Amino acid sequence: MGAVRLGACVSAFGLAAALWAGPAAAQRAPADVETLIAAPLSPDTGMSLARAQIADRDLLGAVGTLERLMIAHPEAVPPRLLYASLLCRLDDLEGAEVEVAALNGHPIAEADWTEVTRACGSIARPAPPRRK
Repeated sequence: MGAVRLGACVSAFGLAAALWAGPAAAQRAPADVETLIAAPLSPDTGMSLARAQIADRDLLGAVGTLERLMIAHPEAVPPRLLYASLLCRLDDLEGAEVEVAALNGHPIAEADWTEVTRACGSIARPAPPRRK
């Protein structure tokens, strides 16, 4: 008889935990795609959103966010480097090399480059800016 009560208590606890976790999970869910697409995206906001998506293990969502950001701000270097690192994490080293090569002549912060090499391994660093 005690085993039945214990089983009922465990089941009730599991049900209560599931009901309590539901609203919390819904709060973390990303906004619908249409809202994300329509929102203006500054480099800082886009990088924050992409990093949040990465933290939530939504690598493809982060790739999409960074693609939008690179279209809106093609001159921004950090988004392209983060994008390249994600491509490596998604087993697209060739795509990452193309993105990195597009940064020839742009200054690259050491921390950003470390993130790329951590994901990609040995990859050719773009040429630094020319001195005048």
